[in-house]
Amino acid sequence: MADEQKPGGSEVPSPPAGEGAKPPAKPAADAAKPAPPKPAAPPKPPATMAATPWDSDLAREVKARFGDGVLAASTYLGQDFVLTKPESAVPVLEYLKLEADFDYLVDITAVDWPKRAERFDLVYIVYSFPHNQRIRIKTQIVDGFEPRTATGVHLTANWLEREVFDMFGIRFAGHPDLRRILMPEDWQGYPLRKDYGILQQDVRWVQENLGIESGQ
Repeated sequence: MADEQKPGGSEVPSPPAGEGAKPPAKPAADAAKPAPPKPAAPPKPPATMAATPWDSDLAREVKARFGDGVLAASTYLGQDFVLTKPESAVPVLEYLKLEADFDYLVDITAVDWPKRAERFDLVYIVYSFPHNQRIRIKTQIVDGFEPRTATGVHLTANWLEREVFDMFGIRFAGHPDLRRILMPEDWQGYPLRKDYGILQQDVRWVQENLGIESGQ
């Protein structure tokens, strides 16, 4: 009989699991797939420097002395600077040194703006110990223009202008010894120009002087 027990009182075993049973329901396909990632937002352009007019006795004196040779006197985050025409930069430096106690030339540097007509910002930084104040004198020049050397005002401009020449290719008219100071004398190109790639190097110089194919 169907319900007959085996000797020993044990029942007839049930069929193995799964035989004759319905398979579990599959989850909906849409629920199993993760949502596609959202496209990354384009990078935001850098914020424009929000400079404000620099109104002080010294700023007014400089503008009065040099007239239209001074294009603007501005300040940004406590940093004061004067924008001048190229031919006025060194006379302003001289005035600040002799008549306003800014007798320490901290640095001369440049910024490359390759898409701008006046490709380079040329920046002089001076400091006054008596006033504990720092001022920047900035001018804009086209590629190939040779600004007047500041070595007649500050002797330390010698090496600083050499570095600007070495890195940017800006030549200073009247400089007593304008040659490279960081790169080898026969190096080709100017490493801090924007069109000089970050991995670019003078392969010829490396091969000839170091005896290797590449410095990368």
